Amino acid sequence: MVGLQGAVMGSFQQAAIKVEKEREFRQLRAAIERALLPEAAERFLKLLDRANIRIRDFDGILAARALEEAVKPVESATGAWKLYQALTVSDQAQIREFYLSRIEETDAHLRHKFKKLYQYY
Repeated sequence: MVGLQGAVMGSFQQAAIKVEKEREFRQLRAAIERALLPEAAERFLKLLDRANIRIRDFDGILAARALEEAVKPVESATGAWKLYQALTVSDQAQIREFYLSRIEETDAHLRHKFKKLYQYY
């Protein structure tokens, strides 16, 4: 019985949730990816540091237009905040999850240099 339970637990995979507003989601995801590219990440982190915004404060980042500043221009005239607002609640949750996973992939050197931004408190 234990072997079966282990097999079931080992095969769990999170269900994919369909993105409803694909165009807006894709544009916002692209802006996040560009801001966190190795050649752009330091600029993005400096912007957050100057604005005193923590790296995990996605709403604060959007409100301060930090993505737009980091990746001029965002692919939409509406900007990152409006793209985010146009998304459904589940799409917003998925883009936040994407952002949070991407910031954890930032180069260790930059994470150390901007460790204040990465602190939880």
